[in-house]
Amino acid sequence: MKNHNINFRHLYYFWVVAKEGSVTRAAERLGLAIQTVGTQLGLLEQSVGKALFTLQGRRLVLTEPGRLALSYADQIFLLGEQLQEALGEADTGRARLTVGISDSVPKLTAFRLLEPTLQLATPVRLVCFEGQFEALLADLALHKLDVLLTDRAVRSGTTLRVFSHLLFESETIVVGAQALADRYGPGFPKNLNQAPFLLPTRNNALRGKIDEWFESHEVRPDVVGEFEDNALLNTFGRRGAGLFFSPAALASDLSEQLGAVLVGTVPQVREQFYAISNERKIQHPAVEAILSAVHQSGSGTA
Repeated sequence: MKNHNINFRHLYYFWVVAKEGSVTRAAERLGLAIQTVGTQLGLLEQSVGKALFTLQGRRLVLTEPGRLALSYADQIFLLGEQLQEALGEADTGRARLTVGISDSVPKLTAFRLLEPTLQLATPVRLVCFEGQFEALLADLALHKLDVLLTDRAVRSGTTLRVFSHLLFESETIVVGAQALADRYGPGFPKNLNQAPFLLPTRNNALRGKIDEWFESHEVRPDVVGEFEDNALLNTFGRRGAGLFFSPAALASDLSEQLGAVLVGTVPQVREQFYAISNERKIQHPAVEAILSAVHQSGSGTA
C-alpha cells in the first residue's frame, strides 16, 4: 500500500537533484553520500508511485510526473526561503515587499509608484525584479512576488488567479533633446514626417496606440530604434538619437533626468499603469500605501 504522506526531506532531495541535473552534483551540494541521495529519491518515487526521472544515456531527465512535481517543489521551497527571510526580518521591524516591474514601465514611473512605501511608519525593504510581463506574471502566480507593476491589465479569460488594479492613466507627450525639439516642435504634429523616433517594440501595450496616432495624422516617422526595455530607449533618447513618447505625468522630471524637453502633447494616446495581485483585494500594507497615495494625489488620470 502506497504512503500518500510525502516526506518533505525526500522531496527536497528530489528538488536539488532536479536543479543540479545529477545525483552526484546534488550529493556534493547537500554534503551527503551519493548512495544516500539515491536511496531517498527512490523512497520518494515509491511513495508517490511514479518514476520522477528517467535515464537518457548518462543524463537524468525528468519524466512528465517529475516536471509536475518540480513545479510544486519550486513553490514549496521558494515559500520556505521567503519564510526564513521574513522571520529573519521580523526582528528588524522591517516589512518585505517583493515587486515585479515590467521592463516597459518607465523607471521614473516605477519610482513614483513605490516612493510612498519608503515613507511608512513601519520600514519597508523593497526587493525589485524587472523583466518581461509574461515571466513576471508567472512568478506572481507562483507567489514569488507580492505585486506586479505593469502597463497592461491581465487578459480576461486567463486561468491564472490574478487580478488587475488600475493605478493611474496618463496622456502621453513627445519629447526629445533640445536640438530635435527646436526642429520638430513648431507646427507639431504636421512636421513629424521623417522625424527620427525611438519606439517601444510591437509587443508593448503602447505601441499599437502610437501607430494608430501616426496613421490618423498621416505621419510617416523615421523609426531609428525599437526597444523592449524602456530604460534603454530613454538612454538613446538622452543621447539625442530620436524623439520618444513619455507619460505626461512625468513631464516635470524629464528635463532634469533625461535632458528631454517637450515637443508636443498627444492626448489621444493614453497609457495605463496597473498593480497586479493574487487577491481581488490587495492586503499588503505597502501596496495599500501605493494605492492610497495615487488616489489622494488625484493621479488616477493625468
